[in-house]
Amino acid sequence: MGWPFGSTGRERRAAEALPEGPLRTYLATPQPSPRTPLAELPLLAVDMETTGLDPRQDRILSIGWVPVDGAVVRLGGAGQVVVSGAELGEDGVGQSATVHGLTDDRLEQGTPLAAAVEQLLDRLTGRVLLAHHVGLEAGFLKAACRRLWGVRVEPAVVDTMRLQQRVIAPGFDEEPRGDDLRLWNARARFGLPVLGAHDALHDALAAAELYLAQTAELGLEAADLRAVRS
Repeated sequence: MGWPFGSTGRERRAAEALPEGPLRTYLATPQPSPRTPLAELPLLAVDMETTGLDPRQDRILSIGWVPVDGAVVRLGGAGQVVVSGAELGEDGVGQSATVHGLTDDRLEQGTPLAAAVEQLLDRLTGRVLLAHHVGLEAGFLKAACRRLWGVRVEPAVVDTMRLQQRVIAPGFDEEPRGDDLRLWNARARFGLPVLGAHDALHDALAAAELYLAQTAELGLEAADLRAVRS
């Protein structure tokens, strides 16, 4: 079994000691080759609602995902999980509730973080993580796996925000503004419909649809993963 390149000896030993389950399966399953054609590429669009933007100190509150196979969004495989607020401490979700609408009462009925992350890893196995500003989702996933299990994960990723930069400024003759790169403004550029913002499942679907529009606009239908990975 091959563990993630660059893992420390301690992390490899932790991975090897894992029981059978989603995390061990994820780590043992090869990620798609960089030469995988986009027409055949399995991705998982992911969005997370969190208490803030720093994976080192903020926490995951909900996770939404939608599979994308080539140019097909698989709504039948979409899902969402609300994470228990047990580890948030006395302050709970705080002011972040005004953004995502997840209250402490709702989080009381949530799924423990370990089980929620395992659900995500199960769906992500063998796929590329797709998100808008993917560094956040990848960062929170990596931080959670290290905190929960002492294991390093390094998902292959595609970032629709970076693709939007290429859409707006293909020859760097137009400097994109920050607002131009926001998920909902990026979708509006393609005439994509408005979905409910700051809901993990809606935002994952929004990123999936945006990705398909971007790759078509950029003429990447015949390209492979190397043309879009971040």
